[in-house]
Amino acid sequence: MSIPQRTALVTGGNRGLGAAIARFLHDAGHRVIITHTPGNSTIDQWQHAQAAQGYAFAAYGVDVSDYESAQELARRMYVDGYRIDILVNNAGITRDATLRTMDKSGWDAVLRTNLDSMFNVTKPFLDPMLERGWGRIINVSSINGSKGQFGQTNYSAAKAGVHGFTKALAQEVARKGVTVNTVSPGYLATEMVMAVREDVRQKIVDAIPVGRLGQPAEIAALVTFIASEAAAFMTGSNVAMNGGQHMS
Repeated sequence: MSIPQRTALVTGGNRGLGAAIARFLHDAGHRVIITHTPGNSTIDQWQHAQAAQGYAFAAYGVDVSDYESAQELARRMYVDGYRIDILVNNAGITRDATLRTMDKSGWDAVLRTNLDSMFNVTKPFLDPMLERGWGRIINVSSINGSKGQFGQTNYSAAKAGVHGFTKALAQEVARKGVTVNTVSPGYLATEMVMAVREDVRQKIVDAIPVGRLGQPAEIAALVTFIASEAAAFMTGSNVAMNGGQHMS
């Protein structure tokens, strides 16, 4: 039985977890498009490096926190002949501070990028999925969306909201061939985490029952399964992969 090639869009797909997801989806036989922040001067170099490893990714700049930017992204992709079957809402940022010291800009930036983006990016691609009767929407949340984290009221609130979005949308489209799910990773060995001071990073690892950081490839494999034909009965779920750090 042949598996049809789908077209996948991974926001923030040029680094960290997003890049791992893009590669795994490509390995599964899908055509993969990634987004990056507008004005990224290194994206051509990144694409060439990926191509040298056998990964051909189209790339588009978009500000996921801005509705009109996301609308323009959808228009450009349509003109270029792309029809998105798999959407991975992965792009996100942090602006850590305790609530007492957090300024409004730090709150707004995280909520707009991590939560408003769910609406901004999903909306223009949803109707075509419904019209074709097939789609996979996978929203990347975080362990801190369920357990919270000191200094991350903005990030934890946004990531908790991601799953609320997932559950509501999943009900709206469940009978129309489109599934909507959340993946909530724990702490991963990404560039951002590895840049944390070693003693702080060790405290993080000490709190993980399996005794190590997760690998982006492990989350990417999970996302690729959820995007597959075999996962058609799975919707509205929040799948945690965190080394046992938050068992609930």
